[in-house]
Amino acid sequence: MRRGSPGHPVRGLASDAAIDRLFRRESGRAVATLIRVLGDFDLAEEAVQEAWVVALQRWPVQGVPDNPGAWITTTARNRAIDRLRRARVLEEKRAQLAALEALGDDEADEFPDDRLRLMFTCCHPALAAEARVALTLRTLGGLSVPEIARAFLVAEPAMAKRLVRAKRKIADAGIAYRVPEEDELPHRLPSVLASAYLIFNEGYAATAGEALVRRELCAEAIRLGRLLVELMPGRPEPRGLLALMLLHHARRDARVDADGRLVLLADQDRALWHAGEIEEGRALAAAAAPDRYGLQAQIALEHVAPVTRWERIAVHYTALAAIEPNPVIELNRAVAIAMAEGPEHGLALMDTIEGLDAYHLLHSARADLLRRLGRTEDARAAYQRALELAGNPVERAFLERRLHDQLDELGAGDQQ
Repeated sequence: MRRGSPGHPVRGLASDAAIDRLFRRESGRAVATLIRVLGDFDLAEEAVQEAWVVALQRWPVQGVPDNPGAWITTTARNRAIDRLRRARVLEEKRAQLAALEALGDDEADEFPDDRLRLMFTCCHPALAAEARVALTLRTLGGLSVPEIARAFLVAEPAMAKRLVRAKRKIADAGIAYRVPEEDELPHRLPSVLASAYLIFNEGYAATAGEALVRRELCAEAIRLGRLLVELMPGRPEPRGLLALMLLHHARRDARVDADGRLVLLADQDRALWHAGEIEEGRALAAAAAPDRYGLQAQIALEHVAPVTRWERIAVHYTALAAIEPNPVIELNRAVAIAMAEGPEHGLALMDTIEGLDAYHLLHSARADLLRRLGRTEDARAAYQRALELAGNPVERAFLERRLHDQLDELGAGDQQ
């Protein structure tokens, strides 16, 4: 995305980073609205990108509009109209052009569930399971291809091809842009929930950028979670997901200190936690199913309890691993067992996990257990490997401090 001139103050915004946050927050809404009208993913995404280029040229001079989302949607609509009018085969585009022209300026922000429609369209059972989630993250979550590739632990070119194929499949199959009927929901709901969860995860622990937490992504995922609970009040799965997200997000202000440094859960200032969100999450968790989200919500409840019962967390992770075998879940289970039974037990389990060699959290968790066992040199090597793999600067700074501490311990041992 192009940047505005650094010499121009942007009224109402502190920095280019703030404009990027607006883009993350509002682009999904604009893309969803245009896809509803056009039925064309690529044209909608390109028009919204062009609208943001215009915003970066105008806002530094004219100021940010009162409703930036509606401004972007209207500008993107106008850009799409221009593109269609310039199209060589205009006759084939007349229906799209008429639909765009019918979308008035005052309508640009009147469809609050367009993003929900887009989620269910992207999660149609005709698409491959991973393609459903990836496409939702791209079009609705505003995540880049590299970010999505990291979430799936695959190469960027492979993810880019997967996204292209998914959009082509939607167009070729004529998949309707709508929230499905009640009897169709069970087939699409798992992918919809997974998409919202991954949007939240990228916001909760960003894989790139300067901040540890991208609050606009967390807020968008929670908003979608609330819509799903309202849409399906009789189903427990959305309640579990919403509970999980609220319980984690409630700790957002305590996860970094005043200097922007990572603060581990045990050291967080609980006075900064949002009690209202914790209570809402607790009530939702009580009505959730014991599925992947409900079990994780129970784990999150243990983390906000006055005393963390690691043995209960280990039990929940064991149940979670039984219904969803996954190396990341096994890693978290090993951490819980290390806390409940001792680091040597957790380390023995971690060393049996396969498929996570490129996952920095495996190496940082091993490093912590090695440090607690007094194996300083092995801990240093594990911290170094985690540092090589970590992308977020806040996490990197935390690992650098831990690595420095291990080097100090090695030096002290040499002098004894």
